[in-house]
Amino acid sequence: MEIALIGNPNSGKTSVFNLLTGANQRVGNWPGVTVERKMGYVKFDKTIKLQDLPGIYSLSPYTPEEQVARDYLVTQEADVILNIIDVTNLERNLYLTTQLLDLGIPVVLALNMSDVLESQGRKIRLDKLSYLMGTPVVATSALKNTGLTKAIQVAKKEAGSRSDRSESVVYDNRLEAAISQISDLIFGLVPSSAQRFYAIKLFEKDPLIWQELTLSDYQKNEITEIIELTEGVFTDDSESIVINERYLFIEKVAKEVQSSSDELRMTLSDQIDKIVTNRFLALPIFALAMFIVYFLAIQTVGTFWTDWVNDVLFGQYIPKIAQDFLNWLQVAGWLRSLIIDGVIAGVGTVLGFLPQIFVLFTCLGILEDIGYMSRIAFIMDRLFRRFGLSGKSFIPMLIATGCGVPAIMSSRTIENERDRRITIMTATFMPCSAKLEIIALITGAFFPENPFVAPSTYFIGLITIVLSGIALKKTSFLGGYTSPFIMELPTYHFPKLQTVLTYAMRKALSFVKRAGTIIFSLTVLIWFLSSYNWQLQQVDTDQSLLAGFGHLIAPIFSPVGFGNWKATVAAVTGLAAKETVVATFGILYHNNSQSGLWKALELDYSSLAAYSFLIFNLICAPCFAAIGAIKREMNHLAWTVGAIVFQTGLAYGISFMIYQFGLVLGYGKPITVETFLALLLVLIFCYFIFRRPKASRQEVISLSTLGELSKEV
Repeated sequence: MEIALIGNPNSGKTSVFNLLTGANQRVGNWPGVTVERKMGYVKFDKTIKLQDLPGIYSLSPYTPEEQVARDYLVTQEADVILNIIDVTNLERNLYLTTQLLDLGIPVVLALNMSDVLESQGRKIRLDKLSYLMGTPVVATSALKNTGLTKAIQVAKKEAGSRSDRSESVVYDNRLEAAISQISDLIFGLVPSSAQRFYAIKLFEKDPLIWQELTLSDYQKNEITEIIELTEGVFTDDSESIVINERYLFIEKVAKEVQSSSDELRMTLSDQIDKIVTNRFLALPIFALAMFIVYFLAIQTVGTFWTDWVNDVLFGQYIPKIAQDFLNWLQVAGWLRSLIIDGVIAGVGTVLGFLPQIFVLFTCLGILEDIGYMSRIAFIMDRLFRRFGLSGKSFIPMLIATGCGVPAIMSSRTIENERDRRITIMTATFMPCSAKLEIIALITGAFFPENPFVAPSTYFIGLITIVLSGIALKKTSFLGGYTSPFIMELPTYHFPKLQTVLTYAMRKALSFVKRAGTIIFSLTVLIWFLSSYNWQLQQVDTDQSLLAGFGHLIAPIFSPVGFGNWKATVAAVTGLAAKETVVATFGILYHNNSQSGLWKALELDYSSLAAYSFLIFNLICAPCFAAIGAIKREMNHLAWTVGAIVFQTGLAYGISFMIYQFGLVLGYGKPITVETFLALLLVLIFCYFIFRRPKASRQEVISLSTLGELSKEV
């Protein structure tokens, strides 16, 4: 038996799925689209397959998630639908329910967050709601793990009790007459149980349904005539008629099922939001929250364990044990060098920052679990919309703090193609887990007592996204209207320790997996290139193949402060994987301890050059995996190349300005030609940011047409 699990975003659907299936689940993508699907078997009844559909608001597809969910449901594969509803927002959630009932598949309503509703002093009459909706209703709480077993048992009982349609959801007689007439016209073309769904979608002029059904000219003309007559009667368009009727029905139901003692009163979440999402306080609170996150991960809690892992575990114990073991085996010198100076120095340096990554994602997991991250997207929508962008663009940027690849893929939820491309080009400016190592290395070596350097990278990434987004939005090929942004703000609650630790452990294990595969392979390659010359003779690092390549391109990076060939090579290897930047330094400086590497870096670079290097690596083109994701999502080679050139050029320009102005303002160096070039670059950036937006080709045609008309008048 197969149960389809569906509900609005932030209704608790994912928590319900995880509790019911535990580890017995499989994750993949829906065929043809990059939208994650989850399937699992119920823990206490392995005969029940649970299909977790993407969180959606309706069955009118505007996003890939909504289309995937609808396509699956229309195929009638599910035996029963378990509709997860946020009972604290009943009216908004029931809109999807009215559409699910039209499909003819048995539906069971799981009123999630019932414990939150009870804490608010509110009640829902379950028997009355079940009667009015014509479907079973169960009160549940994913947070307290109550009611879920009963919901599955009720769903299993309901499976197979398909009806042609729910007789409970009835709209205005005039609309019902139109639906009935269209149903008669398509009889035999669609499953009888879903006939009402197809009739309503045809009435709404849903383009996907009109394309899907093979209608004769007579049927098309008759349906069109029915729609036009009904629109004339209601004096409104067909889609608006259906929407209004659904909400009139829902309002009536909500009024009936909520106890008369319920009063609209401000909840604790509302009171917190008055401060957290305040127009003036929201951004300072957000800045403070991220400062605390980075302070804990980079400066205090995370640093304590990272110091021990780097200096003691990988700095003393593991190299000594490996050295003694290899000597006992009488291993050849080149192989000993590969293992000690290559693998342990490279991979060990990377893994040394694992505690900081774990602490970072523990903090971010807490913010996510209590419901604050959703508020950040809401807050940033207010800011982004001022500059022509949407809060939807900030969702991939939040995801990018973990990894740029899923962040780029998540841009598919943005309907506006131009906004989607801007998001793809800018999302990776946010520091991901791989870049966190570079932040930790530079911060620890050059700014150990400064708590503002690490958080500054997060906000520089954010500011770069905003400013570059403004500039790109004003171009003729990426300008246009802004995508709407609608999202539910979940109720605040205390974080669950298991959920937070699972989230952090998953990120940490993903990091370890990369270190054991991609980074391991790259460290072997870097060791070979840094140990041999063109004649394949083992030489000192300064005479190696890698040194030759580094000296060749180092002059390019001299104006931005890191013309040293080792830093240049580290920046280039970062294109393969950002963690490789740290691994490269570990190999080239032959240091197995963090303190030794820090001292070596301090001898070769100034603090200003190190910060310039840090910013360049944060903003420049991402790793190969993310570049591949850009290619897949852009689906165009020219756009992909353009995105990489834009990212790298912008990174170089920002680092150039930081270094050149820093020399004059921070080190008292005289003004040079490079200083004037940096000033010119500032003026160029300001021009692209503050200039008037260019009209798109379509807008130009419209304006020219308007001009011709005005002349005729």
